[in-house]
Amino acid sequence: MNKVKLLFFATIRDRAGMKSLEIEIPETMTVQELKDKISTDYPNLKQSMESVLISVNKEYAFDEAVLPPNAEVALFPPVSGG
Repeated sequence: MNKVKLLFFATIRDRAGMKSLEIEIPETMTVQELKDKISTDYPNLKQSMESVLISVNKEYAFDEAVLPPNAEVALFPPVSGG
């Protein structure tokens, strides 16, 4: 198993009701699989997982990226600007 730290920001933090969380995941879990797990384990975050932006160790990550051991995974809501 692989331990990762999840960091929640903005509206995702509000919905989660916490700033961060440490969880154990399989060693070959991808970003998409993590989003699926969060949706299942924390139903109040399911809607957020549809459009969330993810960074792994302070670099944006795509859904197919495999999470490294002891990763810091930040979850951001989509942002709009003008």
